[in-house]
Parts: sequence; structure tokens; C-alpha cells
Amino acid sequence: MATEKLDIMKTFRDGVRYGLKNFLPLLLMVILYLVTIWIPYLNVGTTIGFYKAIIGIGRGETIDPTSIFAKENFANIGGFFLLLGFISVGTLAAAAFMLFPAYVISIAWSFAIYFYLDKKISPLKALQLSYDSTFGNKWRIFFVGLLCAILSCIICGILGMIPKVGIVLAIVGVVFCAAVIVAIEGVMYDFFSKKADAILAEKRERHHPHCGGPAAGEPAAELVVEAVVDEVIDDVETEA
Repeated sequence: MATEKLDIMKTFRDGVRYGLKNFLPLLLMVILYLVTIWIPYLNVGTTIGFYKAIIGIGRGETIDPTSIFAKENFANIGGFFLLLGFISVGTLAAAAFMLFPAYVISIAWSFAIYFYLDKKISPLKALQLSYDSTFGNKWRIFFVGLLCAILSCIICGILGMIPKVGIVLAIVGVVFCAAVIVAIEGVMYDFFSKKADAILAEKRERHHPHCGGPAAGEPAAELVVEAVVDEVIDDVETEA
């Protein structure tokens, strides 16, 4: 399958548009999040809810600020921590080979949490799906992040130099830039989510071309191992 490239300009255009659209709801959501982040257990559910809100923003939806308190957010806590553990250990292991591999891995896995929450798949599959869907686009993801940082500094710096009201305008600029960056993150996920759907469809077709088992030449042992691993992960999530 050809590697479709992330359109950087479109990502920024949609990010600005969706960020403005959700500016007030997102601001209220952040306030609610900061007010309740000190409450044990609840803060995990609100963090998961925040990730889900970013997914919705990237799809052009208008978010509900109170959705971070939704009951279903707490159903993913076990797998959520398991996935964070995989990411932390994997990135730390990559860092042992100097910092560059760790940074590449962090970009490759940057959408794993979104895939886990959105696609309802196991943590291991979320990591693999994030790695596969970002293949050939890691430099573009890096460039988008770098550009966001540079533009934010320039905008807030210029606003901050305005006499008398500079500090107030700089704070407004920070909030605005944060909303746009969150929206850009969501837009990028939406792009890679569509790629992931195509990857999953291709794998299903390859493994079950006629809904009757592995395709000719596919190593059946690998499919058995994958099924066992998925079953173990599902058991861990259930117990958690």
C-alpha cells in the first residue's frame, strides 16, 4: 500500500478552524480538568476523557466540556496504564541506543493511546497500529510539532511586546495557541486513523480472504501466537 503523506498546510488550516470552533468548550474543559486533577482515580478518567475530546475535535465535532467525566472513560483504565507502561519501557530501552531512536519511537507511538481508545483494540495492537500508520510520515509529524512551537513563540512574543496590555494579550495568545495545537493533534490523528482503518482492512483480507482462515502462504503459527497474546492482554484489561 502506497504511503500517503500528511498534508502539513491542510493540517494547520483545519487545526486553526477546529481550534477556534472549540475555543470556549476547550477552555472550560481545561478549567474543569485542572480543578479536579488533584482527585485520585477521577483524574485518570478525566485524562482519558481529554484524549477522547481531542479525537472529536480532529473530526470537526464540537466537544462537550463535561464529557471528561463520562462514566465510560473509567472502563479503559487498566489497558490505559498498561499501554503507558509499554510506551515508557519501550522508549527507555530505545534511549539506551542514544536519544535519536527514542525520539523516533516516541513519534511512531504518539497516536497509540488514541488508537486504543478509539478503535477498542489491545494495547499491543495500538502500538503496532500507530507504528504502521505513521510509517513514512515521522519527519512530517516532527515538522508540524516544531512549526507549532516556533509560531506559538513568535505570536506570544509579539503580543507580549505591546505596551501596557502586552502581558494580558500574551496570556490570551498562549490559550489560543494551545487550543490550535490540541486541534492540530486531533487533525493529525484523524488522518492516521483513516490510514489505520485501511491497514486493518488489508490485514483482515490477507488473513481471511474468504472469511475462512489465513491466506495461502500465511504462517498459521504467527496467527496463533497473535491470538494468544491478544487473549492475555484482554484478560489483563478485564482484571484491571
